[in-house]
Amino acid sequence: MATERPEADVAAEMERLRTQIDTHNHAYHVLDAPTVSDAEFDALFDRLLALEAAHPELITPDSPTQRVGGAAAARFPTIRHPLPMLSLGKCTTFDELRDFDVRVRRLLGSDDDIDYACEPKVDGVAVRLFYEDGRLKLGATRGDGEEGEDITANVRTLAAVPLRLRGENWPARLEVRGEVYMPRADFNAFNVAARAAGERELVNPRNGAAGSLRQLDPAVTARRPLTLFCYGIGRIDEDWPLTSHVASLDRLAEWGFRINSDTRRVTGIEAVIDYVETFLARRGELGYDIDGVVIKVDDFASQDALGVLTRTPRYAIAFKPAAEEALTRLLEVDFQVGRTGAVTPVARLDPVFVGGVTVSNATLHNSDEIARLGLRVGDLVWVRRAGDVIPQVVRVEVEQRPAEARDIVFPDHCPVCGAPVARSEGEVVARCTAHRTCPAQLVHGLLHFASRGAMDIQGLGEKIVTQLVERELVADAADLYGLDAETLAGLDRMAEKSAHNLHGAIQGSRRRGLARVIFALGIREVGEATAAALARHFRSLPALWEADEESLQQVRDVGPVVAREIAEFFVQDENRALVERLLAAGVEPEPPPELPVTAPLADQTWVLTGTLEALTRKEAKARLEALGARVSGSVSAQTDCVVAGPGAGQKLADAERHGVPILDEAAFMVRLGELEA
Repeated sequence: MATERPEADVAAEMERLRTQIDTHNHAYHVLDAPTVSDAEFDALFDRLLALEAAHPELITPDSPTQRVGGAAAARFPTIRHPLPMLSLGKCTTFDELRDFDVRVRRLLGSDDDIDYACEPKVDGVAVRLFYEDGRLKLGATRGDGEEGEDITANVRTLAAVPLRLRGENWPARLEVRGEVYMPRADFNAFNVAARAAGERELVNPRNGAAGSLRQLDPAVTARRPLTLFCYGIGRIDEDWPLTSHVASLDRLAEWGFRINSDTRRVTGIEAVIDYVETFLARRGELGYDIDGVVIKVDDFASQDALGVLTRTPRYAIAFKPAAEEALTRLLEVDFQVGRTGAVTPVARLDPVFVGGVTVSNATLHNSDEIARLGLRVGDLVWVRRAGDVIPQVVRVEVEQRPAEARDIVFPDHCPVCGAPVARSEGEVVARCTAHRTCPAQLVHGLLHFASRGAMDIQGLGEKIVTQLVERELVADAADLYGLDAETLAGLDRMAEKSAHNLHGAIQGSRRRGLARVIFALGIREVGEATAAALARHFRSLPALWEADEESLQQVRDVGPVVAREIAEFFVQDENRALVERLLAAGVEPEPPPELPVTAPLADQTWVLTGTLEALTRKEAKARLEALGARVSGSVSAQTDCVVAGPGAGQKLADAERHGVPILDEAAFMVRLGELEA
């Protein structure tokens, strides 16, 4: 006869199982890095269920088995938020963003660049989570900002919401704010399953998230593909030592919350604008919908000093790009292959005037986006264009769909070379698997290699590169250096003089700087600034390709994702072979000069404004930085010098107001010559 185990032993095992399951849940749903197989996880979960069934008196409210539980609610009680969940003021232009910065600095009495936190404005449903002694006690909707609805039972079903906080060093009472949303891929999959089962489909991800959170039966919510990003802290113990917004997000991540990895702390409003431009250009690649970017003063003391208006904080603003829309018809969908093999669907439209230009093409981003839109060839579609952002199809007039409309079939083989198309786990982009043997990838790769920020081979444009690839005269960038003027002259529309000029440009590119060569290789996630940082740190291609991920992360601005891409690039034999062939062809990457210990402009801050003719803005910045200067995007009393070209506006006025020395371009070029001599 088996001896019954002491209750203390059973309780200890149950607690051990809960901790293990919570750890694996956090790795899977928050970190996107599973630590065990599904079978192993299920075994742990089933063991805990069995123990709880045998010992119901030992079940705790924060047990992972209790995520779906409780009777359906008759209605949601209304609760009052201890601290209001404020709305955000918004702006739609970069000039309005600059005005926001001017107001912030004026109210703070500061002439220095402000540190701002920039984060995606996820298009979901705002919620408040309250923890006491590390355990989830309450989940509530935002409501009108003053009062919301108690949806605790539903919030508990979200795997990304910790039922108890991780670690030990957390406040006794903690309020966390977040945005619940449906990832696009999960939304699409849910609708496919619903359609197959003859059930009602969700209208869009945001409405789906809102409706799912307000289901009276938590079991229904649990079946919906919901997750969340946490974006801030509300009420917290007054003596808790948190000094900035970004630091508080880091702490939330330590406590087990899911934080958006695209959040950045930047200095100065021009850096904010750079972030906004770069991030909005990527919106189609994200796995979730956004409706702008949120910008907050990072320092909490400054936030307190700025205070709030009636319903909006003075320290934060939402950038929502102004957009214009027009209705037209989708005539066809083509598929283009880019430098990295990404197969991108492009909408061919009946030409329509929108946003100041006539648009006949628009991006569709990827197959998930096509499914989300429910798009078919022949549909009437709304096309949006905001500023210089590539036009995109934003919605379909399904009610006016013609009978002859047909489904869009995403290719399973590359439309250029015929190689299989694959989609890596965790990516929304499908890619041709042929790499450099695909003519389209080779053409785009060579154009990147020859671009101005890379090897700067003037005259090597798309028509010439396409001919070189089609005639099999080049198989990679190294082959460019084996071309002679006679071969180039044999290309269509290539005169003898032009051929000699192009040959000279190719040969002259052999001694470009190391940073340019690194950028020219086309490593994913490595832009010009990162390439320059890598060049300063490693100082040679062999040293770079031998670096492991840990060494790469010692470089400023290189995080885990970029380090992994670099390491994986140099692991591939074809990429190492390309580098070796470039070196054998006479490419001699020059390492950047060592910055003198006492650089002429060390510790100085310079600002560039207006139009420069002798140099590009990027070139001028690079030369100033080589002399030790910091180039800022805004003018303050601490600015050492402003270079003002034609068209200089507010920055010039700020320089005059602060009494900052001002140079026109001619004087600037003379000064550079003196300092660089």
